Amino acid sequence: MKVLDLDAVRAFVLVADLHSFTRAADALDTTQSAVSLKLKRLESHLGKQLVERTPRVVRLSADGHVFLNAARDLLNAHERALGSLSVERRRLTLGLSEHVAGTDLPDLLAKLNAYDPALVIELHLGSSATLLAQFDERRLDAVIVRYEPDDAPREDATVLFSEPLGWLAAPQWLLRVGEPLPLALLTAPCNVRAVAIHTLDEAGIAWREAFVGGGVAAVGAAAAAGLAVAPLARRVAPRGLVDVGARIDLPTLPESRVTLHSRLRDPRSVETLRMLAGGLGSGL
Repeated sequence: MKVLDLDAVRAFVLVADLHSFTRAADALDTTQSAVSLKLKRLESHLGKQLVERTPRVVRLSADGHVFLNAARDLLNAHERALGSLSVERRRLTLGLSEHVAGTDLPDLLAKLNAYDPALVIELHLGSSATLLAQFDERRLDAVIVRYEPDDAPREDATVLFSEPLGWLAAPQWLLRVGEPLPLALLTAPCNVRAVAIHTLDEAGIAWREAFVGGGVAAVGAAAAAGLAVAPLARRVAPRGLVDVGARIDLPTLPESRVTLHSRLRDPRSVETLRMLAGGLGSGL
């Protein structure tokens, strides 16, 4: 009877979820070559190719798709077996910037729960500045926030990825001749709001508030309804919005950094947090 290496199975599931050997290696706190070796040994053991490797993308083969659900079931059964010996449940109190949480967050949370069912996740969404203050007050175990170019760097920041902001609007939206640019913005203080306004002011472009929301979902909805243009990362915006910046000669918005700040020490919780962080950037 063939016995599967759980570490190799876990590496396979991470590669499948994060679409990247590099992100899977980060989640496991190991190297890309080590993950690749685990996958090759697993494939050799099964006699099946699970992953199709190309220079630009990692895709599951047909056999990989078939094996994925069984692999998840195996890892879940392993966690349940370990959990049966202890009633202790771990808790992760996490702060996540609304400008980082993408539209795929429900799917990512479902994968996290399947991957680490013993972990209780307490998730707080908010502005980067507020979450960092709460982290410094030790009210949060970890935060994932967005840094704009002018923000002061912190020594405890781990850069996860960078992405640009765009001037997003509904496809049918048109700027009325002679009118200031209508904007959909978050309420102040908000670093993305400040960067957008500063960029327009520097370029001498007149603007006005057309919609002010208390969250990214509300701002995205206003843009999708055709009310205004929203400065947002495409990943967090409603599907269907288009970047109208080039069409109406708006200045390019700067690229922002998404960073992780954590004081977690428990290896399993650290691994799960790394998986979450990798999953946020996997759709770029």
